[in-house]
Amino acid sequence: MTRTLVDLAAHVDRPTSPLVTYYDLDTGERVELSGVTTANWVAKTANFLNDELDVEIGTRLRIGLPSHWLRLVWLLSAWQVGAVVVQHDARIAVTGPDLAADEPDRVASALLPFGVRFPQPPAGFWDIGAEVPGHPDLYLGTNFPSPDDAAVDLPGLAATHADLLATPPDPRRLVLTEGEVVRDVGLLVAACLGGGSLVLCRGGDPEAVERAAVQEQATVWTPTV
Repeated sequence: MTRTLVDLAAHVDRPTSPLVTYYDLDTGERVELSGVTTANWVAKTANFLNDELDVEIGTRLRIGLPSHWLRLVWLLSAWQVGAVVVQHDARIAVTGPDLAADEPDRVASALLPFGVRFPQPPAGFWDIGAEVPGHPDLYLGTNFPSPDDAAVDLPGLAATHADLLATPPDPRRLVLTEGEVVRDVGLLVAACLGGGSLVLCRGGDPEAVERAAVQEQATVWTPTV
């Protein structure tokens, strides 16, 4: 039985089915990650965090990526190594090509298709596309969080691993438009626990989002009041 968020992606039902799908509705880019592929990316990223950034239980990590498949990978990877996802007072920041970070340790993605590296290395930043893919796709760390360790400390949501594992499972395939990291936390956990999946859409207009939902046989998520 899963007692922490470690290896959450590896426990999804139907591991070869899509867990994360990403659309850029302005460019037509589409990326689909099965549960297995997601788990491989998570392991690589966790190894990077452990080997290169010396992450410990409780290390504060800010995810400044937009709505993108890498945002979900980094959420799962942070929990894998026991880091706490925060919005402020972080040691590590993860950002997109805007390079909007001033934390001591800075990591960036060019957000190019297939997660490839920046054309020119960003000064002062680790390049996700250059650094992460070469790490092993099996995480063999020895220091793991406990159920009572913090997983997130975000505006409106402070939760431990055990708190998030109490999220009701959701088997649905949901379309998410652009939004904040705090929104994605519970939805990602629910999808992993319930055999569901998430389709992230950037750009486009409501009609384009609806077309994507029809194509993906998914339901556009709307917040409950």
